[in-house]
Amino acid sequence: MSVKMGRDARTSSVIDENSDVVEKLGLKVVYEDPEILVVTAPNEYELREIILDLLKEKPMSVKEIHSVLSGIASEDKIRRAIMKLSEAGKVIADEDGRYRVLGLY
Repeated sequence: MSVKMGRDARTSSVIDENSDVVEKLGLKVVYEDPEILVVTAPNEYELREIILDLLKEKPMSVKEIHSVLSGIASEDKIRRAIMKLSEAGKVIADEDGRYRVLGLY
């Protein structure tokens, strides 16, 4: 499955931002031109690993995770992945609704 990440031709910072996110998340670029970036969407396992990597950097809410993964994974998929991580004892929710990796804080 491929995911298209639109680019704003008015600013190069958006292009750089998309490329940085793709590189940081380890997604495979399928097609790229000045106006569009197409990457493969992560499978369920890859999504859980991506979320764990994000949470290792800092605790985040579902909405914060979704803002990073916008265009890559839906909020529902993110919630399902977090629930599986929680059931596996890898993440826990704080009182303020932010998730964190167990053992890091």
